[in-house]
Amino acid sequence: MRRTSLASFAFATLVSVGAVEAQTVKIGYINSAEIVQSAPGSAEAQAQFDTELQSAQDEIERLQTEIQNLDQQLQQQQLTLSPEAKANRQQQLQIKAQEYDQRAAQLQDQANTRRAELVQPIMDQITAVIETLREEGNYGMILDAAAGSIISADPTLDLTQEVLRRLEAAAAAAPGGGQ
Repeated sequence: MRRTSLASFAFATLVSVGAVEAQTVKIGYINSAEIVQSAPGSAEAQAQFDTELQSAQDEIERLQTEIQNLDQQLQQQQLTLSPEAKANRQQQLQIKAQEYDQRAAQLQDQANTRRAELVQPIMDQITAVIETLREEGNYGMILDAAAGSIISADPTLDLTQEVLRRLEAAAAAAPGGGQ
């Protein structure tokens, strides 16, 4: 009986100590969407991506037009075509549509890879600033409001503007910064 009450007392003590420690955890939050959108270099990376993406979009449009033209020709000539010629044209149209789907998927994969390449250095900078801010401010954790997990929070805990200020200061201090 005594062991049980001693164990219960030890457990209760640990829980209450844990509760006191949990009350002293400092928490902050950021809005990652706002940071990524406003971070130095983001607009330039997006402009470069858009420029590079234009040739892929042009190719997709050209392939779409080619498929539409083949379909339109088939529709216009189907009454005058023999059953074999009609089947051949339908098969050509199907092959072009499959080629289009494959090429569109390939171009989308390339675009996603390129976007990641352009954004990764910015994300690395953002992560470094957030980690430094967490360490300097003795934050136990920093949550992301853009992830949708914060229902309500004290606005004084929002570190978004501080992260942006530090990113801008780092960009201005870098060689060729502020351009």
